Amino acid sequence: MTNNAAILARRHAALPRGLATATPVFVTRAENGEVWDVEGKRYIDFASGIAVTNTGHRHPKVMAAVAQQLEQFTHLCFQVTGYENYVELAERLNALAPIGTAKTVFFTTGAEATENSVKIARAYTGRHGVITFTGAFHGRTQLTMAMTGKSVPYRPRGTPPSFGIYHVPFPIPHHGTTEEDALKALYHVFKADMPPEQVAAIVIEPVQGEGGFYQTPRTFMKRLREICDEHGIVLVADEVQSGFARTGKMFAIEHYDIEPDLIPVAKALGGGFPISGVIGKAEIMDAAEPGGLGGTFGGSPIGIAAGLAVLDAIAEEKLCERANHIGDIMVERLKKFRQSNTLRPIGDVRGLGAMVAFELVKERGTHVPDPDAIKHVTAAALDAGLILLSCGYYANTIRLLAPLTIDEAHLHEGLDKLEIALTT
Repeated sequence: MTNNAAILARRHAALPRGLATATPVFVTRAENGEVWDVEGKRYIDFASGIAVTNTGHRHPKVMAAVAQQLEQFTHLCFQVTGYENYVELAERLNALAPIGTAKTVFFTTGAEATENSVKIARAYTGRHGVITFTGAFHGRTQLTMAMTGKSVPYRPRGTPPSFGIYHVPFPIPHHGTTEEDALKALYHVFKADMPPEQVAAIVIEPVQGEGGFYQTPRTFMKRLREICDEHGIVLVADEVQSGFARTGKMFAIEHYDIEPDLIPVAKALGGGFPISGVIGKAEIMDAAEPGGLGGTFGGSPIGIAAGLAVLDAIAEEKLCERANHIGDIMVERLKKFRQSNTLRPIGDVRGLGAMVAFELVKERGTHVPDPDAIKHVTAAALDAGLILLSCGYYANTIRLLAPLTIDEAHLHEGLDKLEIALTT
């Protein structure tokens, strides 16, 4: 009989160790907020494929749309012959994005979307410099790996730095970095490394993903917008992980009273099928020459069909409101966990919509990170039947990414399992 251990042994023999997997589990079936492994064990899924299945595993609308598309055609390459639903999805995103007159181009992965946002910004400005933030994750291509604000494990040995990429501390006051500190560091880059007249883009996640679900302060985001306007820099809001209702709004940047110039998107847009894109101000999006953007599989007809169904599901099922509801439940429960003297010490608890996280700390009432506790808690959760993911610049954060469509009873069941994991 096939079991997890047997497949795990085959996996280690066949795949490179650089391809990490968070759990030693191999799944055979998934529905909404539940998955089952090859041994028949059931799990509550608080990972959602890293914020991909916001609409749950195998959402009926997504599956029906993909099935219909499969009967028509599966691939043409939009650079050869167009198809109308590509245009339709772009039109709908242009209307939804918090950007005046917008245009959209589609790709396949989040890293492609982020990298192409830099390509577009460079074409528009004629500059090469890019500024990102510590803790940021923007991808694993050569450029996006350099943009990522954490060296281990994302930059393998022997990887040279990319010219013109600079990192500024992300403001996290309870870890000792204020907004003022971050702004001083930004101006230091302007003075010491690259004048603003050579900077094409400042790229920031409204809510950091891999970095620990830290929210960009509203006043800091507003100041970045002012700096970009002052110096002609393109402001890029990376929404690869935070987009599509996860934070209680279609895009996390809508929590801020500013307009970004470009929004790279991916993950939840496809509801489990690969698709990504860049939404941006029309004038900036038109800067690249014909043929300068695209990709053989970019905007796959399958991903496009799934994306249209995801937007339908978000609107019809009011998933932005649902994100706020389940987020409130998770945060309230986590705050109770933090007050308990019988559970592992919990530090900061934070959440925007259903993008929720908490930190494990050495002692109650402190912010001293306890990264060693993370593996114990995630492993105990898995034993109890809950899939969790860790993250964080300080490697001490657990993120909760339940599907926005999760059955409320399953949400509470998952939180019960988390409580069990925190007692071990």
